Amino acid sequence: MLHTPLSKDFYINGHVTDIAKNLLGKVLCTQKNNQFTSGMIIETEAYSGIDDLACHACRFGKTPRTEVMFKEGGVAYIYLCYGIHHLFNIVTNQAGEGNAVLIRALEPLDGINTMIERRQKTTMHRIASGPGTLTQALHLKTSDTGNSLFGPNIWLEDRGFNLPAKNIEAKKRIGVDYAGADAEKPWRFYIRDHAMISKK
Repeated sequence: MLHTPLSKDFYINGHVTDIAKNLLGKVLCTQKNNQFTSGMIIETEAYSGIDDLACHACRFGKTPRTEVMFKEGGVAYIYLCYGIHHLFNIVTNQAGEGNAVLIRALEPLDGINTMIERRQKTTMHRIASGPGTLTQALHLKTSDTGNSLFGPNIWLEDRGFNLPAKNIEAKKRIGVDYAGADAEKPWRFYIRDHAMISKK
């Protein structure tokens, strides 16, 4: 079922913003309860460790919840937002840096009927078009925090989707107004004109 998994080097080399952009077009896959689901990443947000006031590693420091952010890149960091939504992040770069990329939206590819059922919808319309909905669609939970992104339950693939740099839009991140000047950084990246991004 695996195509071309992303290598460890993908997650640990380069600035977190470059990794966030390079994740666009890659495919996030889960194998849960014998059900395979996947979606192409179409929207991300970068968070740059202890020097970024919008980042949990800076805002909260090293706590039992955020400790996983300080591990070497290539593991999952999933936290609850508003006590309801499980938000999936990819830890990046070297151990101790606290960098992560939030996955904000997917274009469903495999297991669409399973995703529809998990989301309690009747069609695939925007079933993974938000950070809280994509985790429901792929059955990602806070209990997956710390899990490897090299399988067998969660992994990312390169299926050869070609995304020219001119098709990548950069905007301010969403919901981080508390971060002062850091809230103005254009660190939200998405595929321009894609109908399934979380917000226009």
